Amino acid sequence: MTSTPPNPRRRKAPAERRAEILQAAARVALEQGLERVTTQLVADELGVRPGLISHYFATVDALVCEAFVRAAAREREALLPDAEGALPPKLRMSRFLHRVGGSDLTDLGRLWLNARHLARYRPNLRRVVAEQEADTRGRLTAVIEEGVRRGDFTADDPQGACVAVLVVIDGLGSYTNDGSAFSHPALDALAFTTAERELGLPPGSLRDAG
Repeated sequence: MTSTPPNPRRRKAPAERRAEILQAAARVALEQGLERVTTQLVADELGVRPGLISHYFATVDALVCEAFVRAAAREREALLPDAEGALPPKLRMSRFLHRVGGSDLTDLGRLWLNARHLARYRPNLRRVVAEQEADTRGRLTAVIEEGVRRGDFTADDPQGACVAVLVVIDGLGSYTNDGSAFSHPALDALAFTTAERELGLPPGSLRDAG
């Protein structure tokens, strides 16, 4: 009587393995902070040797930067999905504002705070943070420009309107680590009222459109 030998572990393609590593690193970054992303911790997450991580990412800095890019890109797609590109700009803006204030993105808000702080000391991270900010700015500005072309919005400077909205969102996000129970209706509506003012819309029109 012979026994069947165990199936050998499937060797993953380099692109698949690399994506798996980035996903694990992004998960660590979201849950524990970018400064906690190390080859050892990511290897532990995946149940592999640290040398495998180093094979794909020569430095922890490179891994941290790419993990942040991955998380930021996923956030951007969640906020302004490509699949909704054909929707009216007013509806897209309304959904964007509702989503950005949702609890699902709290960890991503913390990640942005974390990245901007660490970027002071890490030039490569500073570069990728700036690139991701520019990508988000470009995508939201395009929505505003489309709304202006269609007559839905009134904005002489679409990028300026975008910047005003994002600055308010970032300001609200700076409280994400605050454990206090303070709340106020003005804070809940601030992103909407700012967007409505910048886009020449009646009060409440964006909050009710989604």
